[in-house]
Amino acid sequence: MTDRPADLPRDPRHDPVLREEVIAALAIAPGERHVDATFGAGGYTRAMLAAGAEVVACDRDPDAIAEGQALVAEADSRLTLIHGRFGEIDRLLAERGIESVDGITFDIGVSSMQLDQGERGFSFQKDGPLDMRMAQEGESAAEWLNRADEDEIANVLFHYGDERQSRRVARAIVAARPLSRTAELATVIRKALRHPPGAPKDPSTKSFQAIRIHINGELDELVAGLAAAERVLRPGGRLAVVSFHSTEDRIVKNFLRERSGGDAAGSRHRPAPVAAARAPTFQTPARKVRPGKAEEARNPRARSATLRSAVRTAAPAWPGDTMTKEAISC
Repeated sequence: MTDRPADLPRDPRHDPVLREEVIAALAIAPGERHVDATFGAGGYTRAMLAAGAEVVACDRDPDAIAEGQALVAEADSRLTLIHGRFGEIDRLLAERGIESVDGITFDIGVSSMQLDQGERGFSFQKDGPLDMRMAQEGESAAEWLNRADEDEIANVLFHYGDERQSRRVARAIVAARPLSRTAELATVIRKALRHPPGAPKDPSTKSFQAIRIHINGELDELVAGLAAAERVLRPGGRLAVVSFHSTEDRIVKNFLRERSGGDAAGSRHRPAPVAAARAPTFQTPARKVRPGKAEEARNPRARSATLRSAVRTAAPAWPGDTMTKEAISC
């Protein structure tokens, strides 16, 4: 185990959020096998390798896989890079003969690499095609916005973006169709919310976030990924999850609380006898961790980040992942 995670080398192109805190939660011992389930630009993977781990990393974005090949070569056979969804990480590992691992990390949401590339269509700050597809396949944001009715758009903006004026924004989007560029959508949202030029907080933020989460099915993917991690972590294995959205954090919090026996008394979603009949698959989760002021100043994207972590017990994984889906609305 490394004693000084803060001294691990940084990639100047990418500063992963809560990097030292994640590595500390993983408690990596040299030779252990860890999974970076959301490779992105490889920030956490580099830190895991520097701590002595063998790493299996995956990403659904083909660009991330292509750009990561240089790190594969640099890692001297200690890094395996897989193109695939983290919700299927148990299957992806099994296909490579890996039954269990010592740690799994998730960094939920859009990567800095994706945000910084205007042609990917994730950011209202850079004009580009209204795309937002992490896997670069399926329905784009433009295609969905141009076909969905007002109610569907409003519901997505409200539930995934916490946009209180979701109906006003949805009405404006429908009236402005067809839309094809991120700048067009941002302008429509700003006008709908009467945003004065030069005001500090851009009102497009919530809507862009909500549309991205919907297009990529990110909440369902998170639910599936947590259940998959439960299945492949060995007894004593560590789970670390960094999220940036209140709904994502609530899913992680409820998953770990329920899987650690914290919901044994039951809830309106799960009767007490059912919950009590299942042995806890995680020890009591660690307290949530937030970035310090120095990190927030260095990396403004860290401001909304939350890290939650826990240690796997020897109990069998719970069947399915329906409990966590129900817990979304708690």
